[in-house]
Amino acid sequence: MTQSLPANTPSNRPANAFSAIRAPKDVDFDMIYPLAIRKQSITHWSPVNVCRMAAQLLAQRPGTRVLDIGCGPGKFCAIGATTTEGFFTGVEQRERLVKAARDVMRQHQIDRVEIIHGNILDVNFRHYDAFYLFNPFQENILSTLRIDYDVDLDPRFYDSYTTHVQQQLLRMPMGTRVVTYCGDCMEIPNAYACTQTAFNDRLKLWVKKHASPEYARRSSADEDDTNQPPLVLSGGLCPA
Repeated sequence: MTQSLPANTPSNRPANAFSAIRAPKDVDFDMIYPLAIRKQSITHWSPVNVCRMAAQLLAQRPGTRVLDIGCGPGKFCAIGATTTEGFFTGVEQRERLVKAARDVMRQHQIDRVEIIHGNILDVNFRHYDAFYLFNPFQENILSTLRIDYDVDLDPRFYDSYTTHVQQQLLRMPMGTRVVTYCGDCMEIPNAYACTQTAFNDRLKLWVKKHASPEYARRSSADEDDTNQPPLVLSGGLCPA
């Protein structure tokens, strides 16, 4: 008697299971997700072509550790890991989206991806080399961007999350790369310069070019103290 193969083995999965994860169009790629998540793609998840370009800009060498801040169902991480040689970590506070992302990585056997269920305030950026943000915090101040009612939203969260990202990016070494897609870019400190844009300036590549005078004045003993008073900085500016 022939034993049946487990449902997630390559030999027993539909042929389109492999093609979907590499599909160039969002309507095809998004078929890997449940219907409820697919319906939110056009507004809340990064387009495939944006994911591909952002991943290539960030993972410029094998093993680059890329953090996706507010990864949703893991679309950017999945595409990044299948189109570059980087290692992609996504942090997401919504449990249902974390589950969806982990299911995709497991079912499609995507390596070099980790999905963390947590809050960005608990993440130490020094564990990573490069960063991706698709407007992760503005739903706290713009109700039209709200994804669901699974988590509480508050304008104060926008301020605390934005300030945390600024502080963490200031701690990163010169040359650190950040890609933002849409949003007001208030998370980007003035120490970073916008060096490249695409998709009608919606995608921006930021590179740390300057040391921060505010941060440099701190003693090395305080360097790892996450309870430092917040640095209120304006968002970086892109050349016209």
